[in-house]
Amino acid sequence: MGLIYNILEELSKTTLRYKGVSTNLFGIPKFKDYSKGSLRGTLFYMYKNGFVDEQNDFLRITPKGRKYIERKIDSLKQFSNKFDKEAPKNLLLMYDIPEEKKAEREWFRWHLKKFGFVMIQKSVWVGPSPLPRDFLDYIKRIKIKDNIQTFKLAKGFETRKR
Repeated sequence: MGLIYNILEELSKTTLRYKGVSTNLFGIPKFKDYSKGSLRGTLFYMYKNGFVDEQNDFLRITPKGRKYIERKIDSLKQFSNKFDKEAPKNLLLMYDIPEEKKAEREWFRWHLKKFGFVMIQKSVWVGPSPLPRDFLDYIKRIKIKDNIQTFKLAKGFETRKR
């Protein structure tokens, strides 16, 4: 996740504060891994775009900011692996998910691995079939289904043992 998500997530939780800054139990600022310039620029962007506003000298997450968090959490929906490790790899899957959907692409690759798929090339994978219906419905909902093609293989793909 990005810095915007991390900041909004922290603002939406009840946390300890020291001089208006969220801290952990030890009083160490939670965003110590980011430069002041990066935090300042990101907070300005969040304020300008309506994700946060100021109330009684404290930053407050707005409904638009909460919606941003919900969208990010929803994009991390998890699906269980119903495939046996020994299931034949008889589905060839190719995709070309655009750069502006990078998070969805990474999420998609992660699930392919989880389902037992093997990468042949960066965007060409082979694995067991059929893909779970709820998974297919979800990739349609997040608008990446049109970027994916599947082909049923006549016989299972044999992975090389090295």
